[in-house]
Amino acid sequence: MAEKKSMTLEDCPVTFTMRKIGGKWKPIILFLISNGENRFGKLQRGIEGISKQMLTKQLRELEADGILKRTIYAEIPPRVEYFITELGASLMPIIVCMKDWGEVNMGSNS
Repeated sequence: MAEKKSMTLEDCPVTFTMRKIGGKWKPIILFLISNGENRFGKLQRGIEGISKQMLTKQLRELEADGILKRTIYAEIPPRVEYFITELGASLMPIIVCMKDWGEVNMGSNS
């Protein structure tokens, strides 16, 4: 019989992924940016219930993790846009699967 190997949280790839994109807001932010909503104001209007402070925090975390890139344009007033990096793009199949699952199951009482 094969011996069962236990896994610590630090060794768990699901835990690692959830630390990067888990929570209430990050998947929604990534989905919106992937669909062209890449300015702060549009993101805030597109996410019901998120505060400016929370959106800023989540965007900063995604940028620090290399999932998003922030571009500041030297204009008056300054314009800031967010883009998905190559690393972030590698997460998009997960986000799309979440969207697809939600579309199929939203009407069920499960």
